[in-house]
Amino acid sequence: MSILQVKALNKVYPGKIATHALTDIHLTIEQGEFVGIMGPSGSGKTTLLHMVSTIDEPSSGEVLINGSNPFQLRKKELALFRRRQLGFVFQDFNLLDTLTVAENIVLPLTLDNYRLSEMEERLRQIAERLNITSILNKRTYDISGGQRQRTAIARAVIAAPSLLLADEPTGALDSTSSKVVMESLADINERQGTTLMLVTHDPLAASYCHRIVFIKDGCLAAEIHRGENRQTFFQKIIDTLSFWGGNMNEFSSVRV
Repeated sequence: MSILQVKALNKVYPGKIATHALTDIHLTIEQGEFVGIMGPSGSGKTTLLHMVSTIDEPSSGEVLINGSNPFQLRKKELALFRRRQLGFVFQDFNLLDTLTVAENIVLPLTLDNYRLSEMEERLRQIAERLNITSILNKRTYDISGGQRQRTAIARAVIAAPSLLLADEPTGALDSTSSKVVMESLADINERQGTTLMLVTHDPLAASYCHRIVFIKDGCLAAEIHRGENRQTFFQKIIDTLSFWGGNMNEFSSVRV
């Protein structure tokens, strides 16, 4: 079953000279897939993420999530759709400092008036899975960057969204924390069957995906699939980036 279908998507930003941010993008993500989007800065990958996350509207073409077109919904319905169908993980965590780790995680459930017993059970399960049970009562400023990102992941998946969107989730982290965060996302994808779309500059983070779609100058440029070996896939990503990205120093330092 397709969770995401992007059909003939175009995005043009008007101005004295119109900017074609995306041109004729076709992309399907099946249930349970973990798909990475890569490309040089300014290639259009963030624009694509904004269309899929319903933050920005396409100029033409269609975005279907679970068969529904979110852009046809009224404002109130769209807010509900976003909260129930989509999970978000950002580079800068977007956590609330006034709340504890546990309160941050259950926030989406609070907004949807879940029963307390169910909130506690879901919190327990997700905290165990992400190995953050010991920090649930701490404030977000008392924990490390890697723990913050795992808290953000827990918040994003606690309501069991159809699609989890991660925008440079390792961008603010050191290599050890990055590895833990990517292993956490891979684990949630594998064990919970959560469908993931990851936008990243980092070849190491990308190597956890099942397949990578490369965008250059607003167009789909290439697609590669993982197979069994992550090490081999990592090398394939590096090779593809050097071919399509042109300027390798745009991509974060290589760490396997």
